[in-house]
Amino acid sequence: MTVGALILAAGEGRRFGGTKQLAELDGRPLLEHVLAAVSGISPRVVVLGHAADEIVAAVDLHGARPVVCPHFADGQAASLQCGLAALETDAVLVVLGDQPGITAAALEIVISAGGDEDAVRATYDGVPSHPVLLRAPLLARAAELRGDVGFRDLLRAARVREVEIGHLADPTDIDTREELARR
Repeated sequence: MTVGALILAAGEGRRFGGTKQLAELDGRPLLEHVLAAVSGISPRVVVLGHAADEIVAAVDLHGARPVVCPHFADGQAASLQCGLAALETDAVLVVLGDQPGITAAALEIVISAGGDEDAVRATYDGVPSHPVLLRAPLLARAAELRGDVGFRDLLRAARVREVEIGHLADPTDIDTREELARR
């Protein structure tokens, strides 16, 4: 089974008040933390939208191929569809570009878990979150996605294995400058 990584980083950062992908955390852009964690997965794409050229110029993509989603403002579904169209794999690991506490070890646990389930979803102390590994039955339904909920609705009716990775990663996604300051 070929697994690709899809990093979602197209948003405008409205709640953040600017291009959060470029906000500095520990001396490098926020997005770069996630791209470094997925650097062992191939193929991998990072979906960009808002300020795409500026992000490509400023962030070490660690070999991820940038895919610009022209309809990123329509919500996460549009970004997912753009990223999935750029990957030709049996399964896709969806990772959030604003989740800098994710680790390569946590990603590997999610990728290697499960058997014939439609998806594998990371949990942190029992709370479902990202990353999420999507297999063929769900990927085939990507055209049904709408708005800003991603695969959430499709996952409700799917066979999903949950895997605890809270001991390997921090699930916090950065939505505001205050959240970034607490890191």
